[in-house]
Amino acid sequence: MDTVTCIKTRRSIREFTGQEVSKEILEELVETASFAPSWKHTQTTRYIAITDPEIKKCLAEQCCAEHNRNIINSAPVVVATTIVDKRSGFERDGSYSTIRKDNWQAFDNGIATQTFCLAANEKGLGTVIMGLYDINKAEEILEVPEGQLLMALIAVGYPNQEPAALKRKTVEDLLTFR
Repeated sequence: MDTVTCIKTRRSIREFTGQEVSKEILEELVETASFAPSWKHTQTTRYIAITDPEIKKCLAEQCCAEHNRNIINSAPVVVATTIVDKRSGFERDGSYSTIRKDNWQAFDNGIATQTFCLAANEKGLGTVIMGLYDINKAEEILEVPEGQLLMALIAVGYPNQEPAALKRKTVEDLLTFR
């Protein structure tokens, strides 16, 4: 699949078949996502693959509203992305590199997370990036290592739906020349 097709065909998938996603495929997705650019090549994004049904159930029931609960219950795997805190957007002495302060961490994680999702699309997998959940409780359930912050949950699996592409804004709406 060429890059443009991969980008244009990636959809947020919220219903999955019961087919398992192999450890090898998950490793390939993370390896591909490791090529995402990052601040000063800090590569601060980390991944936690949740395949244990009990942990998924805890996440769904204790951290999510019904919408995301249903997605997690449908997905054979949920991948949590974390960041190593205070590296991306920071100088070696711990001071901020820009006036955006620690916001660069989320930017880098977003690039890596979308790269992971595009790699999944190329493999025939569906994904949806979830941000609405109790982060503190989820960090506790997932035992996120000290010095890392939980950023997103990605439901991953073989799609059981084919959502149509939603209408996009025009280039004229999106692009300004100065």
